[in-house]
Amino acid sequence: MSAPHLHSGEPAFTLRAPVAPAIPLVCDSPHSGTTYPEDFGHAVPRALLRAAEDTHVEALWHAAPDVGATLLAAHFPRSYIDANRTLDDLDPALLDTPWPTPLAPSEKTRLGYGLIWRNVNATTPIYARKLPVAEVQRRIRRCYQPYHEALATAIEHTHAKFGAVWHLNLHSMPNNAYERLQIQSEHPLADFVLGDRDGTTCEPAFVDLVEQELKARGYTVARNNPYKGVQLIAQIGQPGHQRHSLQVEIRRPIYMDEASRERSAQFDAVQRDLSGVLEAIARYLREHSAVRRSGSTAQPEFPQAAPVAPHAIAP
Repeated sequence: MSAPHLHSGEPAFTLRAPVAPAIPLVCDSPHSGTTYPEDFGHAVPRALLRAAEDTHVEALWHAAPDVGATLLAAHFPRSYIDANRTLDDLDPALLDTPWPTPLAPSEKTRLGYGLIWRNVNATTPIYARKLPVAEVQRRIRRCYQPYHEALATAIEHTHAKFGAVWHLNLHSMPNNAYERLQIQSEHPLADFVLGDRDGTTCEPAFVDLVEQELKARGYTVARNNPYKGVQLIAQIGQPGHQRHSLQVEIRRPIYMDEASRERSAQFDAVQRDLSGVLEAIARYLREHSAVRRSGSTAQPEFPQAAPVAPHAIAP
């Protein structure tokens, strides 16, 4: 079954099902898209827009289906519409007429990085025009809503099958992240930032595991600094209901050239390291499953599952 298509004819996203016995893990990369729709109408060079991409992130974590996880990756670019924002996180100053429902612009929108990005940096606007409301609504229908429906379906399917779900929301961060966010920091940016919205979206043991596995491979790791996680993990992460969501940010110079967007000589090594992290996560979830099966009958079990098939999303 195919996903909704961009004007270029390319699907809006790819959903890869597990190819190993399934585990209760769903991974998504909402910002790694590199297909720029024909109706974007931006007024800046494409090279500047590409700085917004989490380029190659879906490839770094390509082994997720090999360990039994589902992997969803957007094809549309983040600067076109940001799947990690709420639908009301929209700057009314971008629009040529009022939005038909109430808006709630966030701090991200103030900086220019809301649902529809206003600028690529502090001084460079993306558009030399106001955006028609109908144009933004088309972006929502063609990209944002199908992506969210695919992710929600994967989350709900996994939770129903296993009685629990763990979610990795995968990103990359620019080397000047503190500057972009207008944050003063005494510390250098870590290689990885784990965001669980200050301990509210994921069980601590899972966050500990991911941190320990990354550190064991020689990387520096920070928590919730400078990224805590935004819309997707806030929506999915409900540990009290056995729904655990963790945002993972990787510093871009570790695996690519930020200027050219090309993979660096270290890319393959980082990819192997992250495959090892995924294998450790799979072991943890299988052990967790075994403990639950041998424990209280009040706890839902994690049955052995067949690979999850992609779900049809209507255009």
